[in-house]
Amino acid sequence: MNQPNPSNSPRFTPQGLIPTAEQTAIQLAQNKVVLVDANAGAAKTTTLALRIGEALARGLAPEQILALTFTPEAREVLRRRLLEVGLARATVDRIAVLSFEDFSAWMLDLSDGDNVRQCSEVRALKHYALQAMDYAGERYAGSVDGLELHTHSLALSQFLDVQLSLKATMALESDVEFMGPEEAAEVLGVPLTDYLTTLEYERLRLDGGAGAVFRGPFDATYDLACNLHGGSRLVDQFPDYRLLLCDELHDLNEAAFRILDALVDRPQCYFVGAGDKDQVIHAKLGASEEYLNRRFAERYPKLQRYPLTQTYRHGPHLAYAMAEFKQKQVESSLPLRTEIGQAHYASDADCAQRVLAAVRQWKADGYDIDGCAILIRDRHQSMAIENALIEADIDYRTPPMAGYLQRDEILFLRGLLAIALKDFAAVKSEQVRTAIVDALVAFSEMKFSARSMDNFKQQIVKSPDLLGELFLMEDERRDGVASSYRDVASEGTKRAVISALAWLSSIDPSTPAAAVLTELCERVQLAATARRIFVRAYDAGVITKSINSLLAAAASSGQSLGEFWSAVNAREAFVRRKRDRKSVLIECAANAKGKEFDHVILPFLQEGEFPHPLQPKREEENLFYVAATRARARLTLLSPADPAQRSSFIGQMRLPKSSAAAEAALERNERAPAPAPASRRYLTAGFHEKDQVKALGAKFDIARRAWYVESDIDLKPFAPWLKK
Repeated sequence: MNQPNPSNSPRFTPQGLIPTAEQTAIQLAQNKVVLVDANAGAAKTTTLALRIGEALARGLAPEQILALTFTPEAREVLRRRLLEVGLARATVDRIAVLSFEDFSAWMLDLSDGDNVRQCSEVRALKHYALQAMDYAGERYAGSVDGLELHTHSLALSQFLDVQLSLKATMALESDVEFMGPEEAAEVLGVPLTDYLTTLEYERLRLDGGAGAVFRGPFDATYDLACNLHGGSRLVDQFPDYRLLLCDELHDLNEAAFRILDALVDRPQCYFVGAGDKDQVIHAKLGASEEYLNRRFAERYPKLQRYPLTQTYRHGPHLAYAMAEFKQKQVESSLPLRTEIGQAHYASDADCAQRVLAAVRQWKADGYDIDGCAILIRDRHQSMAIENALIEADIDYRTPPMAGYLQRDEILFLRGLLAIALKDFAAVKSEQVRTAIVDALVAFSEMKFSARSMDNFKQQIVKSPDLLGELFLMEDERRDGVASSYRDVASEGTKRAVISALAWLSSIDPSTPAAAVLTELCERVQLAATARRIFVRAYDAGVITKSINSLLAAAASSGQSLGEFWSAVNAREAFVRRKRDRKSVLIECAANAKGKEFDHVILPFLQEGEFPHPLQPKREEENLFYVAATRARARLTLLSPADPAQRSSFIGQMRLPKSSAAAEAALERNERAPAPAPASRRYLTAGFHEKDQVKALGAKFDIARRAWYVESDIDLKPFAPWLKK
């Protein structure tokens, strides 16, 4: 490829932005391997678009460019950036902008053309997972100690997560050939049952080695990485890419690294990858800063690193606070005051009220509440917040089936109440009804075949009063003997649940709900069951906290059992109602990566919650960094009134020091002339004025996050926003 000389000026001039010196250096980079160390909000994707534009301006054919991302959402963002910097749509359509999974499936189809069945959603894998459990039972029952195969939804979910982790890290390629199953599972750091089921699952998926029959999420990436290992000739069939780019490089795992390496290793290929080592939060899927810090350097010693220190998402106050937090350079040239507010609470309920106050203040300040996001560390933290928003009649949204009323441990208790009160019909949603059945089976540790459960769910949707018959159904038998490989370690759990149901049915509905629920949790051995169901102590701990939050909510409500049951179903109706109004987002911080919001609220910033003591400190720091840097205009931090209980992360931001420096930087930014062409006039319009200036014909500078107008437009309507 005709590489530019660093002394040359760029040949590609983008629309809508003026590249910084850092971006221009990357745009003109000529090394075979270029790594971009970027900060959050530093326009990584836009910079990669500039690099593509430069290559095209120097004569490279669009078909010789490949841009890889880790998610379909990131793929679409990169395509939009290419259009926004000024590339013609016809040209963008000729560039291969693909997720790793899309690219891998394409390459495998070129190789074998076998029309493999694609199972893009996890639920499509349920049948195969159950088959694998059957095969594992038949192969290992009686010869392996500790084999416990369950068919309920929680067990299936855990197994699918484990097999995904084993593939992402390429752990299944490890040299464990001469180890016993128990030793191999211990070396790989996964539960024995899930390891053996994964082996059977892969035999089933790959038809014993003949070739893939079906592929779930990430399977194409894994299969391609396996095919490339050991000098496979498949790499010779890759298209002749001269420029390879990869966004969000911090999400790189071993399987994806092997694919990148095979592509970059070709003599005529040049690589540019951008990532932020401080955004590595998916370690369970093999993501590691080792790739950015070490692996690329070991493989390509002559690589060149470039920084992207400027953030275009928020102003100096948040930029400098994050610089202190991560002890690295972060700069913002935006004339934007990103407010960092703090409030303190005395209890979980008080924290929820502080969240509510922050949302109301945002609305009172003239902003839309759909620009407001409440980012929680873990799902159990949302209960008090959801209840506070419901009581205040403020609409909110969560990912599907992610509200606290749809969580398995809460669904289990709701199912018991529905049976005892003979009122399952009060649960209107068919999806929730079937989820309740799954939760009852899981937390009662009952043994049913998948076919029996599916048939029962179909009946329950039509006739909800049949729910109580779940505990009258016979366990699956073989020749009169309980199936050994599905034999639950604690038969006492089911007996305890049945006994608790008999007790619960005798309770007067006017009895205080908190007292009844507290004793019910003890009678069904909920905490102990959670520890058996969830292998990771952390997951079991989240369940316990979630239950404690429900008990606290019942106690604070002062409601009777009957009133509490009615209130729960009324609240679910509130959450599920069709909304025409805008709503606040409640989301786990880990799922917010790659997104941004005008106002971010971070509740429950206390020791034992965030950072969590059972999680690696570095990964907790990265998660907080990701959460805080999603904010554009305002960040609200909520921590305990007792300073000793506050999260150490707040202190690491060194707000007094960073705020003083940010004030000077903000003044500098406001005085600095806008580095714009003579034909462009920048406006001072804020977030709440964007609709006004847009309606008048203003355009948005995606890099500087500022509205502007061309000089050939009548400026009189824009007088209130013209810079002096």
